[in-house]
Amino acid sequence: MKARIEIRFRPGVLDPEAVAIAKALAHLGFEGVRGVTRAKVIELELAAGDAATARREAERMCEALLANPVIESWQIEILEQA
Repeated sequence: MKARIEIRFRPGVLDPEAVAIAKALAHLGFEGVRGVTRAKVIELELAAGDAATARREAERMCEALLANPVIESWQIEILEQA
């Protein structure tokens, strides 16, 4: 199983990198950009036998290491391999 995890800051948490990107885009003439959100993506190969087990493991990994649950949220997508 492959797990694709997208991690981003929770609403209201300042993201200085996204602010810098927005300013740089405006400086380059892209005036139509109204907001920028930055996210990181982590892909894991898991030895889980089914999607439910893979999701539980990925959730535990996010809570323990991959994300800061206080300021970040995550979305997990399980991709079953052929």
